[in-house]
Amino acid sequence: MAPPEPGRRRPRADPQPRFGKPERGPRERLYTIIFEADTRAGRLFDLSLIAIIVLSVTVVVLTSVAAVAQRYGALLTALEWLFTFLFSAEYLARLYCVRRPLRYARSFFGCIDLLAIIPTYIGLIFPGAHVLIDVRILRLLRMFRILKLTSYVREYGVLGRALLASRRKILIFLSVVMMVVFLMGTVMYVVEGAEHGFTSIPTAVYWAISTVTTVGFGDLTPKTDLGRAISSFMMLLGWGILAVPTGIISSEMTAQRGVGVPTTRSCTECLTEGHEAGAGFCKHCGAALPPYIHD
Repeated sequence: MAPPEPGRRRPRADPQPRFGKPERGPRERLYTIIFEADTRAGRLFDLSLIAIIVLSVTVVVLTSVAAVAQRYGALLTALEWLFTFLFSAEYLARLYCVRRPLRYARSFFGCIDLLAIIPTYIGLIFPGAHVLIDVRILRLLRMFRILKLTSYVREYGVLGRALLASRRKILIFLSVVMMVVFLMGTVMYVVEGAEHGFTSIPTAVYWAISTVTTVGFGDLTPKTDLGRAISSFMMLLGWGILAVPTGIISSEMTAQRGVGVPTTRSCTECLTEGHEAGAGFCKHCGAALPPYIHD
């Protein structure tokens, strides 16, 4: 395999092989459907799961509306159990079809899959759970199901890689912003004082943060001319500050487009994955790859 061009990063391998793809049999076919979105069955599975996730989250939201819950409580409960059983079957199928189920269970998406189903079972096993834990917390945990969507939309991966690549720049930017708001908050504490609501430096820093982000709740307002001048400067500064992280992430996403994006295509000879959409041969064994199927 030829080395990458100077200044061009090597594409990242697909993360799924670390879970272990079975070589043959029903587990291999199930793995292809669940983890490989480049096949027709895989796309149908992903689209169906996305629809179920959206519907289940909608049910959780409707349950929180008192009027709807009072009228359709039984139906919403039945739907909640139906979605829980479907997600449970999906989670068990994922553990069954990989060669390293414990590694998948400890992965980010494995934890998300588990969080999507355990709240309902907690309420079943502990009927008196409302005494120990507020039922609203269980409903909140069910909202983790919406994070499952990130597994099936490729653009989430692009955004995640862009955020990861620009994390140092963003951390430096945030540290500079925190220094600015801390200093300006301290100045406002001295200028305005407790008689105008700036009773402490943390309170003044809170005001500085709401001003720089152009939120401006209005619970704290400067009364002196110098304080208003400082506020005006911070508002104008906030416009520029808000544009910086957007520019950092946008430039990184643009750079990501120049890098070959790996797919879940599998080599029929060595069964490795992570080949790019335009690749004609396996980068590991050199065997010819099957045609890339995409939407």
